[in-house]
Amino acid sequence: MSSSSGVWVVGSYQTDFARNYKREGLDVGDLVGEVVEATLSDAGVGPEQVEAIHLGNAFGQLFNGQGQLGAMPATVEPGLWGLPASRHEAACASGSIAVLSAMADIEAGRYDCILVLGIEQEKNVPGVEAPRYLGAAAWIGHEGEEATFMWPFMFSELADEYDRRYGLDDRHLHAIAELNMRNAKDNPLAQTREWKFTDANFSDDDIENPIVEGRLRRTDCSQITDGGAGVVLVSERFFADGKPPAGTARIKGWGHGAAGLSLRQKFERSQEEPYVFPHVRDVATKAMGRAGIADVHELDGIEVHDCFSMSEYVAVDHFGITDPGESWKAVENGDLERTGQTPVNPSGGLIGVGHPVGTTGVRMVHDARRQVTGRAGECQVEGARNFATMNIGGSLTTAVSFVVGVDDTQ
Repeated sequence: MSSSSGVWVVGSYQTDFARNYKREGLDVGDLVGEVVEATLSDAGVGPEQVEAIHLGNAFGQLFNGQGQLGAMPATVEPGLWGLPASRHEAACASGSIAVLSAMADIEAGRYDCILVLGIEQEKNVPGVEAPRYLGAAAWIGHEGEEATFMWPFMFSELADEYDRRYGLDDRHLHAIAELNMRNAKDNPLAQTREWKFTDANFSDDDIENPIVEGRLRRTDCSQITDGGAGVVLVSERFFADGKPPAGTARIKGWGHGAAGLSLRQKFERSQEEPYVFPHVRDVATKAMGRAGIADVHELDGIEVHDCFSMSEYVAVDHFGITDPGESWKAVENGDLERTGQTPVNPSGGLIGVGHPVGTTGVRMVHDARRQVTGRAGECQVEGARNFATMNIGGSLTTAVSFVVGVDDTQ
């Protein structure tokens, strides 16, 4: 199992996820332009230094009618004209696939400086259309046909499967949602930072926290979001003396795996396994192993994919914070708190920060970089040096994990 020792993050950026670009008279090109300019500025890199571009986007044609988004950076920044550029799609994991592809280019020695973007505009269509577009990441015509909202339905099915195998108390799901909303209040770029909540909003109160699908309620769900994020990845050759400056974040490890589209097939294949999603457990284990980290307790925190409170519940046990099916213990013990044993989503996660689908994987790397370089502001985990991510697409169909950190010599 090879490690990734020579890919560094020298700059990153995230837009304000509370913005509505259509309401401002802007389109996806404006979003790309903002992220390109700000990411390069943060990295101290000019367009002439960039050698390739990788862009993660899940649903551009559906929401915008715009394909060929790999060419959009050069459209809005002439200095990028003529560079090799690609768009990557893996549903909610699109951004992480873009990062992986850029890493592969660097590790192969093709390029030394690559701009990676995650872009998604979702608030430019009527509210009833957006969930239908997002449902394209399921196995269309084969599952969820009775659902009004595909993904709340699918993750409610997952909650039922956990309940069948291990037992599940919905109060623990609501507690995960409450923690992420609370963390998001400290994040100046979070979609929900100004939202007001009461205890009833994180309960089984049918008025204050109504059911969306099955057993999942409103605050168990992340929101439709506009947003973009970017990172600049470089090789060691990029640095003048071959030595990264002190405090520069490195992608120390990675994991990537995919299963079939069908959620039911995933359940059937793992009936005799300790984990509901063995491939997700494998992804997390490989990312830590490649980073030289023995287990989750050597990490300083994790940004996980809480598109629903249930998906964070899955991430907790699949990372090994608890034994399979016992994620509730970490919730009750306060282990997931920013000051806990293994902080999870100190940024606010998808529920609190927002989930512009193709952006999320890049945003996670951005936040991991901020943590390990001490730039996370009020969201900072004290002393963080190694931070992981777990980004999923579909019904945990695609899973990608990174470990971002600073070296002990820095």
